[in-house]
Order: sequence, then C-alpha cells, then structure tokens
Amino acid sequence: MFGATVPDGLEAPTAPRRRTGAGLDGLAVADGLDRGDTLAMMRSGELGSVHSWELVTAVDGPGTRLTVFLSGCPLRCLYCHNPDTLAMRDGEPVTADELLARVRRYLPVFRATHGGLTLSGGEVLQQPAFAARILRGAKEMGVHTALDTSGFLGRNLTDTMLRDTDLVLLDVKSGDPETYLRVTKRPLQPTLDLGRRLAASGLPDGVTADAPVEVWVRFVLVPGLTDDERNVGLVARYVAELEEIRPGTVGRVEVLPFHQMGRDKWSALGRDYALADTEPPSPELTERVREQFRSHGLTTY
Repeated sequence: MFGATVPDGLEAPTAPRRRTGAGLDGLAVADGLDRGDTLAMMRSGELGSVHSWELVTAVDGPGTRLTVFLSGCPLRCLYCHNPDTLAMRDGEPVTADELLARVRRYLPVFRATHGGLTLSGGEVLQQPAFAARILRGAKEMGVHTALDTSGFLGRNLTDTMLRDTDLVLLDVKSGDPETYLRVTKRPLQPTLDLGRRLAASGLPDGVTADAPVEVWVRFVLVPGLTDDERNVGLVARYVAELEEIRPGTVGRVEVLPFHQMGRDKWSALGRDYALADTEPPSPELTERVREQFRSHGLTTY
C-alpha cells in the first residue's frame, strides 16, 4: 500500500496503481444459497455480486481507499480494462454484512489517511439495493464514501443513496454522442443527466444541500478515438456547466491516458479487442487535452 501503514492484523492485498483488485481474499463467499434465496437477498440488498477488492492510496478518491469492484455493467467500452467484470456471473455472492465487516476493520486506516470506501465495477449502479445498503452502513461508521460510475444507470441512484455519498467519480467518456455510442455501445444522455442532477442536488433547496456531493470527472484519452479537439471541448464545456449550476461541484478533472493493461484479459476471455494496436497517448497530446480543460477554469490532472 502506498503512503500509509496498515495496523498489525489487517491482511491487505496491496495494489499498484491498478486494476482490477486482488480477488476476494479475506471475504467470505455466501455459498450454498438456492436460486430463490439468492434472488430475494439481491433484491433486498443483503447480497451482492462482488468481483474483487483492493486497498490503494491516491486512487479512487482521497486518502487510502477500500475499493470494491462489483460485477455487471451495461456498457461495452472498447477500451474496458475490466472485461472480467461485465457480467453479474463474473462475481461471487458476498453479503452486505460481510463487506461492511471488512470496512470496519480498516477504520483506523481511513481515519489516519482521511480515506474511505469506494464502490466501483463493473457498474456499481447495476446493483443499487446492495450499493445502498453498503453506503448506509459505511456512513453509520463515519466513513467517507465514493461511487465510481459511468452515469448510464443514474436513474438507479436514489436520493437516499445520494445523501449517503460524499464523492462521485463520474466517467464522462465522450462529449460527442456519436463518439460515445462508438466507445460504449450506449447513449451519452444519461451520463449528462446524472452530472447535472449531482450539481443541482447541492443547491439550497437540493436533497444534499447540507452536505453537497463532490464530483471528480474522469476522461479516458484514447488516440484516434476520444482525442479529437471538438470532442474534448464538448466534455470540458459540459464540466464547466456543472460548475455554473453549483460552484464547487467539480473538485477535479482526471485525464487518464489510455493503456494496454486490459489486453491480456480480453485475450484470455476469447474476445476480440478492437484497440489491440492503439498506442498510449504521447505526453504532448495528454498535456494538450489537460490544457483544454484548464482553459475552462477546471482543476485538471
């Protein structure tokens, strides 16, 4: 783990700067349930399909984070580096109580590093009842909470879940609808709608007025796919719009250079990887894109 000391007795799968997790080490899997019980517990949020978890610093939110990757995602991103989380069956059944017990074990780490819990995926909002139960339990412990989401299933984010969320890592994969469709096989509009809802929720009459949700926007820079100046400009103007709705909404923009860390996973799964020959962006291209965001007054990394 980078930059923090884990107290004795806390077995933590340490991670480099990515991805996906270190499996389910330390989490008990809820084996032996029949299909009916499994479905009932998933509907109530008592049970979720969990792919993996990891403990990282300076990734997925402030401080040291317990990042939990849930299985299932409606998007089919060309550059997905977690293709092994796309289906619900890719995960294992884990109860909310079991996961919250793991969160409790790391309370000293979170307090020492001003960290917390991040729910990621896959797409966390594909399991809203489970996510809601985890968020509520974490907040009852005083833990900082974050959701990493594409926003496509933003309609599943209830007002109650919003009140239990401190930070949303919103992946805005493109500003141009046609490019977004090409990248994800899904429409852009739900993502835009969620961002605006997050900004409005912290207004004086909003559902989180007393504790506004912060947003970190993430943009994956893929040469030949998302790097077009017009496309980047559309994303930047959208993010600036969120700041106009509620100043302080967007804590930062993270421009994430494309990498090939997921290529072997695609091959192992027997799937065609359309970007196998795509090179990571040059430092010059990456800086140009970051400057496009900065030109709108946005703090950008």
